[in-house]
Amino acid sequence: MSVKTFHAIGLMSGSSLDGLDIAYVKFTVENNQWNFNILKYECLEYPPPLLQKIKTAKQLSIEEFYKLHTQLGHYYGSAVKNFCSTNHIIQIDVVASHGHTIFHDPESMVTCQIGCGAAIAASSGLKTVSDLRAIDIAYRGQGAPIVPIGDRLLFSEYDAWLNIGGIANITLKNNDNYIAYDIASANQILNHYAKKLGKDFDDNGFIASTNKVQVDCFEKLNLNDYYTKSAPKSLDNSFSNHIIQVLDAYDISTEEKIATYTEHLAFQIAKQTIDAKRLLATGGGAFNSFLINRIKHYTNCEIIVPSKEIIAYKEALVMALIGVLRIEHKINTYSSVTGAIKDSIGGAIYLP
Repeated sequence: MSVKTFHAIGLMSGSSLDGLDIAYVKFTVENNQWNFNILKYECLEYPPPLLQKIKTAKQLSIEEFYKLHTQLGHYYGSAVKNFCSTNHIIQIDVVASHGHTIFHDPESMVTCQIGCGAAIAASSGLKTVSDLRAIDIAYRGQGAPIVPIGDRLLFSEYDAWLNIGGIANITLKNNDNYIAYDIASANQILNHYAKKLGKDFDDNGFIASTNKVQVDCFEKLNLNDYYTKSAPKSLDNSFSNHIIQVLDAYDISTEEKIATYTEHLAFQIAKQTIDAKRLLATGGGAFNSFLINRIKHYTNCEIIVPSKEIIAYKEALVMALIGVLRIEHKINTYSSVTGAIKDSIGGAIYLP
């Protein structure tokens, strides 16, 4: 009986820009069965000057853009080093970093997640895997979502897996295959309007639950062409800009925009669960109990909301898994999910 253990750190910076998620994970593999234990975790808020640079990265010159790419990598590496020191972590096989997505255009075979892997390795002193999506894009895939490998290996008791982050995405089991795709903008929109009210987010959906849904706007949002496209498909941040333009065209209060978009998001998520029986909901949006209840209103699928650490750190957990699979030379990206011409082993390795 073969048993292997790995200790890895996963780094995730989501499109909602609420911070850098760091998760230290122990993986145990016995007879090809993967188990995990999240040992330590932290969400590190970006310093305001760095946050502003990330937000405006698309407007930077090429020279300034690459300086930011390198600066962010050193920031990540230093964050890992401090995290390990604070938590007395010694045993680490690999650090795996998603980076922060600046643009994503799979039709042009281009994607960009900044946060230089070489800088992470140099600043942390640890073996680092980064640039996780590039090989799938090169094989004509969407490069997204990449979390389904974790859904399959770590959460196999479900047949659907939902992540409600800046963008909501879902993985569905289809016999022995897995399909996954982005559903709609999520916290990017809700947090955008919450900030206009002086709040970081709509806590538990209180704003949405106490305001009216504007029916015409709700129906207009549902007519977006993206929702009729077949998978594989993925979204970039420009989609959220379009959604905001639609909402702002209506003469309704900010509170009503939050209520209307919450209902829209719940409706679109529920549409994806028609054939699912048991769904795991994670990501920051899973803390929004009103949103979860509205999804339940539209679906017969059983929705499970797990522990707080899995809700908040599942993506960082899966990044750690992807890093372990990379250094073990095992497939970590499925072509059935992304539409690539073949499965791939994603990630560039940097040695300190």
